[in-house]
Amino acid sequence: MNLDFSDFSFDQPILEGISAMGFDEPTPIQERAIPVILKGDDLIGCAQTGTGKTAAFILPLLQLLLKKPDHKGTFSLILVPTRELALQIDQQLQGFAYYLPFSSAPVYGGGAGDVWEKQKKAVQSGVDIIVATPGRLISLLILGHLKPDNLKVLVLDEADRMLDMGFYDDIMQIIDFLPRKRQTLLFSATMPPKIRQMAKKVLKSPAEINIGLAKPPEKVLQGAYYVDDSQKRELVRELLNGKQDIKSILIFSSTKKNVKVLYNGLKSDGFTVNAMHSDLEQKEREEVINDFKNRKFQILIATDIVSRGIDIENIDLIINYDVPHDAEDYVHRVGRTARAKNSGVALTFINHEERRKFRNIERFIGSEVYKIPLPGNISEGEKKEKVPEKKRGRGRPRKNPA
Repeated sequence: MNLDFSDFSFDQPILEGISAMGFDEPTPIQERAIPVILKGDDLIGCAQTGTGKTAAFILPLLQLLLKKPDHKGTFSLILVPTRELALQIDQQLQGFAYYLPFSSAPVYGGGAGDVWEKQKKAVQSGVDIIVATPGRLISLLILGHLKPDNLKVLVLDEADRMLDMGFYDDIMQIIDFLPRKRQTLLFSATMPPKIRQMAKKVLKSPAEINIGLAKPPEKVLQGAYYVDDSQKRELVRELLNGKQDIKSILIFSSTKKNVKVLYNGLKSDGFTVNAMHSDLEQKEREEVINDFKNRKFQILIATDIVSRGIDIENIDLIINYDVPHDAEDYVHRVGRTARAKNSGVALTFINHEERRKFRNIERFIGSEVYKIPLPGNISEGEKKEKVPEKKRGRGRPRKNPA
């Protein structure tokens, strides 16, 4: 029997927010996490990107906050690895809480001085929910602008990514500022030993939920090409030519240099395209993402800065211009398509040096990705592994195996 959001005993304003956001029925992570959070228990939730985990903690947070009408100061803190994710979660918060008298604020580094002043005023006013990256939050805590004495709930989202980015010490420093008596929720796509170690330190007898751990979405059709670097641009053009019916295409590259080169090439070929990388200011990134969401251009080329934490619906095609550095990044890149009930396609270009790395990814996801033959007008990339040629000696002649 499928649950409905009304089965969680949410108050009417929350149900109205859920309806306004276009949510029909809870996903598996929402079904299992929401009751645990509403009980006030600590939680470890393992769920891949695109499974609805953000709503899995936002909705019960709002309900818990409704039950504390006299609460003073910040009720909940949500820690995330990137400012893009902070902005995305804050947008979802505003949507779900549209009919509620609650306030939220994203807190992140970078940007002009007026951004800092705006964030400082928000936290000083006692905003109900703060969504923050670790570095900027530490600054606010140390300077005394944020006093989290009455904090009730801490959420660590994308915990594996935060540790990958070196935020472990920052997270532990932040926790030292927080009340010992609190509810702590940890969400992660993977559960490496370091996450387990941190969980033992910051959570108390947590419930554990595992939903589709570290696997690409089931409805994404994965494929790969063996191709030399010199052929990649030609292959991209071949795949995209005449594909105007594909409304939304996201191309990932590991380096901003390749992003810029590919952007210039596709733009000169007449495609509607934009690029996103670390050289852009935060305001520019937000404009690019919003334009892509609104279908103002067909193709977005990006570094891994957008592989996690950006919720863009109905992306039809993902192209990995190169193999990601690690398997988790592959899962997050591929997870940008086939969101919720949608389907999608993800294609990966593999040069000779990346073959071993891609085999590791296949072992990680537990399946082999189909290798698609190159189009006839592009010569096949080298398939055989190179073996060092032995020096010839005067030894006994080798027998012909035939």
